[in-house]
Amino acid sequence: MKEILSMDHVSYSYPTEDGEVKRAIDDVSFTVQDGEWIAIVGHNGSGKSTLAKLMIGLLFPNEGNVNVFIEKLTEDNIWDIRSQMGIVFQNPDNQFVGSTVQDDVAFALENNGIPFEEMTIRVQDSLAQVNMGDFLNHEPHHLSGGQKQRVAIAGALALHPRLLIMDEATSMLDPQGRDEVIRVVEELKRKTGLTVVSITHDLEETLLADRVIVMNKGKVLTVGTPEQIFARGDELEAIGLDLPFAMKVSGLLRKSGMQLNGEHMTEEELVNELWTSHFSK
Repeated sequence: MKEILSMDHVSYSYPTEDGEVKRAIDDVSFTVQDGEWIAIVGHNGSGKSTLAKLMIGLLFPNEGNVNVFIEKLTEDNIWDIRSQMGIVFQNPDNQFVGSTVQDDVAFALENNGIPFEEMTIRVQDSLAQVNMGDFLNHEPHHLSGGQKQRVAIAGALALHPRLLIMDEATSMLDPQGRDEVIRVVEELKRKTGLTVVSITHDLEETLLADRVIVMNKGKVLTVGTPEQIFARGDELEAIGLDLPFAMKVSGLLRKSGMQLNGEHMTEEELVNELWTSHFSK
């Protein structure tokens, strides 16, 4: 597989209000391969948001290199590289600039000089991909949270990005809105091979990832598949991360004396075992 993004011994520090220097990112290295879904998780203050800003060139490292599409990210190539990225932030309201949904999705295309005929097709196609094709002329502020975030994703997808970066993109949504957004991204990755980097504090969201990077105090604590990461449940809880609901319930059931086979990362897995092993006899 081809490398699409990497951090090579990256460190970043910033001055605090009391005149001291805080090291937000400390010697971080990892790679993201083309077509992967990578989840980056950590508690508040672990360095996730700083990492996101370094990936998209809002910040540049004090030490080390950020490489995107095999190029070192610099002030000279930042705009060319960003044109190949889709970026979705935490609050979709901060991304809206158009008076209608279609105007908003078209905004970045206009800035990149996409011809009008092609722009029209891309706007309609990207909104259809996120099931918002019927909302072309709606005003963004009248949409629900999940709908707003889907429009934000459509704006990113209209650029035909090679890489989609989501920085806490579901944290302000209710459970239904969160599930809508995750389903859309999962389907797009399956259909198009889109590379996804999801920065989140929600461990439920990491279950769809190919690999998970756990951040703690500005460092990479561990990297692995969701199964490998969740096998270290006590360690995750010790650094302030909340385990998936099914894992917490499984733990409580075991403490109460119920025999369960293995870890259960999803509610479906837990329900299936409870039904087949304990309630269907």
